[in-house]
Amino acid sequence: MNTTVTFDNVSRFYGEVLGVNRVTLSIPPGITSLVGPNGSGKTTLMNMMAGLVRPTRGEVRVLGISPNEPQRLCHMIGYATQFDSFPRGLTGQEFIYSFLRLFGYSHDRCVKQAETAIARVRMTGAAARKIAGYSKGMRQRIKLALAIAHDPRVLILDEPLNGLDPLVRNETIALFREMAHEGRHVIVSSHVLHEVDQISDQVILLSNGYVVAEGQIHDVRGEIKDHPMQVWIRCAQPSVLASKLFEMDHVVEARLAQDGAGVLVKTRDADRFYRTLNDLAVNGIELEGVTPLDDNVNSVYEYLIGGESR
Repeated sequence: MNTTVTFDNVSRFYGEVLGVNRVTLSIPPGITSLVGPNGSGKTTLMNMMAGLVRPTRGEVRVLGISPNEPQRLCHMIGYATQFDSFPRGLTGQEFIYSFLRLFGYSHDRCVKQAETAIARVRMTGAAARKIAGYSKGMRQRIKLALAIAHDPRVLILDEPLNGLDPLVRNETIALFREMAHEGRHVIVSSHVLHEVDQISDQVILLSNGYVVAEGQIHDVRGEIKDHPMQVWIRCAQPSVLASKLFEMDHVVEARLAQDGAGVLVKTRDADRFYRTLNDLAVNGIELEGVTPLDDNVNSVYEYLIGGESR
């Protein structure tokens, strides 16, 4: 069985407006975050995975299934959009049950799977209440329950953490990790970049319809050669450390902190830099802490996009 979600030279135009252009991706199981500002192409990619939008050119396949096979695709994916749209007057339980009936499941199976999905998003206590009375966070969770109710292999979630309080957010992230551990795809869109660092196995950075970087964030950061990496080092002998680091050709700056407690270093070769630190530590420089200051999605996005992120 094919275990990837693939885009093969995919473009999508809305008239003369570019949605995405020349996207080639192979997304493995795990948690993948689509990152970019509004209008960067995240929702277009998700809609194409779900078969709601067809490529202008190129091919999309979800675990080997084409969007031209909607019945098979529907069983394979669960999609929670960022938009709220619920049948009037239904409770949470009735909403999930009605969805499952569309698959032709028996009454008993629909009841059981609806209860299981609602329990996984911790909404059992509100299942008998009408959705019209739900808060934003509760509506987000019932949409997630809908997406997972039929046990899909691929979850496509557009801004799923919006509107969640910190406790529920942590519970939801834990659920994503649990489902990824089960071998599923959890594909999440976000423009809240610090969240992406917390949850992602890999990231896909988008800007103006183009994929500008992809992979594990540390690997993506390592591919950037034009921007020095910043590292903060706390040590007992900062001036001695700074003078030794200045001797290294890959170090472009070593600046003492105002409080005298450490050194801010910029290097063009992180691997060589860390090897150098190891050698210095072995030879008597006492290091108290080493912290990469920009080895994260936010900094990578700022570097690649030039400050578009928001």
